[in-house]
Amino acid sequence: MPERVGRPTGPAGGPEGLWARVRAAEAAVGQIGTTLDAVTTCQELAGFLSRNVCDAAAVDLLTEDGAPHRVATAGAVGLLTAGAGTSPSVWASDGGHPLSEWATVAGGVPIHVLSVPLPDGDRVHGTVTAVRARVGFGDHEAATVHFTARLAAVHLRHARELAATENTVSHLQRALVAEPGRPHPNLEVAGRYLPAGPRALVGGDWFETIRLHYGRTLLVVGDVMGHGLDAAVDMNAYRSTLRDVASTDLAPHRVLRRLDALAAEDAARRPATCLLVRVDPARGVAMFAGAGHLPPAVFGADGSASLVDLPVGPPLGTGVGGYEAVTRAITPQETLLMFTDGLVERRGEDIDVSLARLVGVRPPVGAGVDAVVDAVVAGLDARHAEDDVAVLAARARPRPPTDPGAVASGMPREAGEPTVGR
Repeated sequence: MPERVGRPTGPAGGPEGLWARVRAAEAAVGQIGTTLDAVTTCQELAGFLSRNVCDAAAVDLLTEDGAPHRVATAGAVGLLTAGAGTSPSVWASDGGHPLSEWATVAGGVPIHVLSVPLPDGDRVHGTVTAVRARVGFGDHEAATVHFTARLAAVHLRHARELAATENTVSHLQRALVAEPGRPHPNLEVAGRYLPAGPRALVGGDWFETIRLHYGRTLLVVGDVMGHGLDAAVDMNAYRSTLRDVASTDLAPHRVLRRLDALAAEDAARRPATCLLVRVDPARGVAMFAGAGHLPPAVFGADGSASLVDLPVGPPLGTGVGGYEAVTRAITPQETLLMFTDGLVERRGEDIDVSLARLVGVRPPVGAGVDAVVDAVVAGLDARHAEDDVAVLAARARPRPPTDPGAVASGMPREAGEPTVGR
């Protein structure tokens, strides 16, 4: 076994050294692992050691391919470079835990280095390196480094387990939200779902596209009130019911009436806002109906935008009904943008101000549907929104003049269906 390098024993074996070790352990428990974030835990570990045990500290985590990646440093970081070198393995005095310890000289000053693994059962997350100038590490100081490394490793395991869970749930949520039914080929669509913050898991925001007869497509954006798994469950229930009701080819406001009545029969179902738009590219019209939802925006070819003037009905699930529809002409040069309130609403701000900010976004002239969505998301800083954000954009594909499909479908107007321009 290689000999230990420059480790003074001093008073470490006496009561004062023991109590110092206990106090250091108590302080470490309170200062390391205050969050469930791996990088923050590593920063707290390096900071604690540089303040209490050494002159400088660094934490390296292992990547998926086993390579070390430095994620945190603290203290006189220049000593970390001065003390770098090949480390012989030795054994610490506190129970035979494996350590690496060596000494070198930089500028005539002895540099003492102590490297400790971050153990987690049979797995090692990485290493923590502590460096001191002139004076080596005592037994209790080395034991403190090792204790804090094990403490940090526990928190790193919890952080990675949480990250894995969030990743799984995020993929599930995106699968639910970002995989709507395919629209007709005569319509271009683009959608985004952005959860609120790094710790958001599931919620009640969704969008959907449903093919109808005669080349028409029903566009849907909805938002179940509340957050978490319960909201996601109700969101899926609304979405499934909507698909069934929409298959009957009712007008959007009649679809909302049916959805509202069915949801009101379930006392456990949370209310939800919803916006429906039935787009008919062949006739160049779109029919709108809303249930407590914010109005959509229409972006012109020059990037300017306006909101659709839409009657606001009650949220779904109240049983009140009373939904109305508005029909508006829409051209292949216009992009329809539907969204949930998380895109525009900001705490303490009037909703009119929020919507004006949306209308003020100017996508590049001639931008495609995806580019319009990207411009809106960036312009409103939606990735840092306080609530989940769902966005759905659509644009009719232009038809060649000789295409017979450009002729009006000839289908009779539904009874009670509003005319263009209302």
